[in-house]
Amino acid sequence: MKYLLLSFLLCAFIPLRSQEIILSPEIPLRNDISYEIFGAFKDRILLFRDQITRYEVHGFDPQLRMAWSKTLQFDKKTPKVIGSSFSKNDFTLFYYTREQNNTLLKAARFDTGANLIDSVTIKNFGYIFFTPDFEITLSEDRSKALIYYFEKATILHAFVFDTNTHQLLWEKMITPAGFSYWDDFLQIMTDNEGNMHLILEKNNMPGKNEGHQYQITSYLGKRNQLLFYVIPLEGKQTFDVRFIFDNLNQKLVAAGLYAEKANDKSAGYFMLTIQPDLGGEHTIHFEPFDETFITTLLGKDAEKNRGVAEINVQELVLRRDGGVLLITERTKEYERRLGAPSRVNFDGMGRFIVDYYFDDIMAISIHPEGQTHWKAIMPKKQYSQDDGGIYSSFFLFKTAGNLRCLFNDEIKYENTASQYILKGNGSFERFSLLNTEKLDLRLRFRDALQISADALIVPSERRNKIRLVKISF
Repeated sequence: MKYLLLSFLLCAFIPLRSQEIILSPEIPLRNDISYEIFGAFKDRILLFRDQITRYEVHGFDPQLRMAWSKTLQFDKKTPKVIGSSFSKNDFTLFYYTREQNNTLLKAARFDTGANLIDSVTIKNFGYIFFTPDFEITLSEDRSKALIYYFEKATILHAFVFDTNTHQLLWEKMITPAGFSYWDDFLQIMTDNEGNMHLILEKNNMPGKNEGHQYQITSYLGKRNQLLFYVIPLEGKQTFDVRFIFDNLNQKLVAAGLYAEKANDKSAGYFMLTIQPDLGGEHTIHFEPFDETFITTLLGKDAEKNRGVAEINVQELVLRRDGGVLLITERTKEYERRLGAPSRVNFDGMGRFIVDYYFDDIMAISIHPEGQTHWKAIMPKKQYSQDDGGIYSSFFLFKTAGNLRCLFNDEIKYENTASQYILKGNGSFERFSLLNTEKLDLRLRFRDALQISADALIVPSERRNKIRLVKISF
């Protein structure tokens, strides 16, 4: 009964300068193992909940009033959902189940009222002793879903499914030469056409820099064409990198951080572009950090730190001209050892305690040829303990005119949330977004969903209850 009564609570409306904040009712989290927000529908927001033995969906109107709640029934036996996708008119759940000792990979499509439209079998694997460890990744426009798994850590099984037509486009088994998943796998993706791109990394370790390279396998589904190309890293050691497919310019783009020789600090950034249709023709450019940038970032520690440590790539934003915006963040985590003299280092139950630090955001705008356009450092300091860092870091809100980095100032119950507005010329301003005092909110910005050019939904999780927060600019 408590679940049903929540739908009649009035939602809170908070006017705040140039933005509006709307709060949904609280929803108790019982045995949930995960949840996901489905948005961009015309008249509603959906919250999908995985509760181990069942799947539940809540529907909210534009003012985040709960309109209904449904337990999904879409297979005879309890299915295991491995991923999801949504469009303007429906959403799809990808899952596997067993029927008569056969393992089936399936997709179920629902309308925005969580009513089952249809269900299709993507692959019947027959009888297999071990269930594959399925993973899923979506294309930029969410029209293609790449479902894959690795057999014996050496063989890739891949399936691309069209979420618009609800049909399997192709399936392929690939065995890259000398491949080991644990040593070489870096990233896999599909583009809006349903082509697959597998990125492997070789010899990225001190002492083997000269042999460091990316090995890329692209499968063009419509042509049934398999392409393979090698990209040498010119003797550099790389720290962190992100690949993305530029669907506008039809090329693979990567940007990341590198070091000279054997070093634990980043000396600069690099940008890589690859043309799959032109036999892997590529350009790569390495750009060192200048002293002014390092001094601004590290302050008085710059003299003893020749380079930047503990920095990670968080986002790549494509520019229309073929360039890219590389967004990084200074992060680190410390695991407290047992037997430390301070009582705060352990919880009395013998567990390790982990400290999480998420600090400054750095944005680097890069021209198509790889040279620096501008750099910006947006200061912040976030610290938390033993929470997985789920309330830390930031959400990147994208519009044609600017980018907004939204984040919690501090990781505590009573907190202020802020935003940086980053303009196309590299200038930025910081503004307060809202104060959570007396609102019982703990915002998980990393799990937010942008639903339009001027609004996003952020989940708030506090004391085993969840609320949705709609922020409109």
